[in-house]
Amino acid sequence: MTKRNSLEQIAAVLARIAERLEARGGTEGQHNPVIGPADAYHWDAAAGHLAAVPKVSRVPIEMLKGIDDVRETLLQNTLQFARGHGANNALLWGARGMGKSSLVKAIHAHVGGLPDASLHRLILVEINREDIESLPRLMRSIASNEARFIIFCDDLSFDRDESSYKALKSILDGGLEGRPDNVLFYATSNRRHLMPRDMIDNERATAISPGEAVDEKISLSDRFGLWLGFHNCDQPTFLAMVRSYTDAYGIAIDDSTLNARAIEWAAIRGSRSGRVAIQFVRSLAGEMGRAV
Repeated sequence: MTKRNSLEQIAAVLARIAERLEARGGTEGQHNPVIGPADAYHWDAAAGHLAAVPKVSRVPIEMLKGIDDVRETLLQNTLQFARGHGANNALLWGARGMGKSSLVKAIHAHVGGLPDASLHRLILVEINREDIESLPRLMRSIASNEARFIIFCDDLSFDRDESSYKALKSILDGGLEGRPDNVLFYATSNRRHLMPRDMIDNERATAISPGEAVDEKISLSDRFGLWLGFHNCDQPTFLAMVRSYTDAYGIAIDDSTLNARAIEWAAIRGSRSGRVAIQFVRSLAGEMGRAV
């Protein structure tokens, strides 16, 4: 084999490899994840795949106590969206353990179970906070689907020097592309502006134009049409939460004993919230040989 023939063969092999890579690259961006019969999925950003969640960890909406106003607001917004009407992205912010993520999952299940022919199929898609930069890719991939999607990010926040929040800003409202009509974005956070207060204060103190710097940081939260605040509950509300859980799980116990034990549990934990309430009820059920 001559040197010339050898070079020609190598060139031909490289050309075939280049063609295959080009073909793969051209179809990769057009690939849409498969939507099956499940009503909830988890977004795998690395694989560009929606993994079905066969059983969502959630409680019935009627078991959520002490958040009546925000519950009705988010429920109405979700119903409007499921009917194809106008609706807003929602930021659920505030105290830990007060049912922010539980409310999103409960409302999704409640709306999906209504016998109403005017409602579109409603799918809940969970995205990790670390994968927020892939949100535009996810939204594009489901934009043509007939179903309607709530993309849900739990415990969303951004730390100092992060820039991934800019991807979220552009896709929610304000970017050239914007969000698809069949997609809403719901997020929960302990921070009202999704960023630590010292970060915002530092921007104000060190920037040449303090107002502009702060506006850049907090304008992300302005992209949410709904701000729903969750606050620490008082003792009567906490006891109502505990009673709601015991009734739902069929745990028989008199009010005086239940209240005394629940108050002691909350005092040991140093807080009162829905999370503390369900943790107490789980412990109580275990003592009685019951599963919850």
